[in-house]
Amino acid sequence: MHAHRRAARRLTGALALTLPALLAACVNDHPEPAPTGTADPVPVQVDAARDELAGLAAAAQDRHLTATYTFAPADGAPRTVTVTSANDGSWRVDVPGWAHRGTVDVSLAGTSDGLFQCALPSAGWARAAACVRLGDPDDAVPRRLDPRVQHPFTDWLEVLTDRRAPLAVAPATPLRGVTGRCYAVDSTSASLNAPLDVGIYCFREDGTPAGVRAAFGTLTLAGEPGAAPATVELAGAVTEGEPVGQDTPSPETS
Repeated sequence: MHAHRRAARRLTGALALTLPALLAACVNDHPEPAPTGTADPVPVQVDAARDELAGLAAAAQDRHLTATYTFAPADGAPRTVTVTSANDGSWRVDVPGWAHRGTVDVSLAGTSDGLFQCALPSAGWARAAACVRLGDPDDAVPRRLDPRVQHPFTDWLEVLTDRRAPLAVAPATPLRGVTGRCYAVDSTSASLNAPLDVGIYCFREDGTPAGVRAAFGTLTLAGEPGAAPATVELAGAVTEGEPVGQDTPSPETS
């Protein structure tokens, strides 16, 4: 009887020594689960085209020049638009044949004093150039007075540099007559108030806007840009008159 008890104690001691080792071996056969909530998320792959366009648009914001563009509107005859981006940040865009059913040339300008529209001497404006203040420098041009061709050189550049803007960007075939890189820009927002017109936007390597195709028509750089002035000059004196719209005013209001 005593012999059986001694054998049982020896067996119990052997199990006490080997069981932890066996358990450790079993645990080591299975990898530890990865910790949760501590690792950094997998970085999202950068959209190269979006980055390229944002960089070119940022260069365009710093590009000061005087340039002319061939403008082929969505309807109407081609004409020449003049763009001035001055060294002090002021700007001016002259658009022939926009107001009064194509008979009055207009100029839009943004300076430290405000946002202005000027009516220029033309077929439907047999007077000296006259300007009207539309608002503060950062105000939007009222829709009824907006020829839209100034946007690719002004506020739309800010949208193109904003990575948070709801845009989809892809490389595009260069527009005819355009030297530079072109990108197709679409809106990813369901809102009716898109931050810019979808279309094709083209830039030279130095940030010079080379061409745009959007809802308003097509702009193509014509010739080499010239030097920028220190500041833009309004086309005429500022008056208390009314700005000119696309429609021809009635005789009672003209």
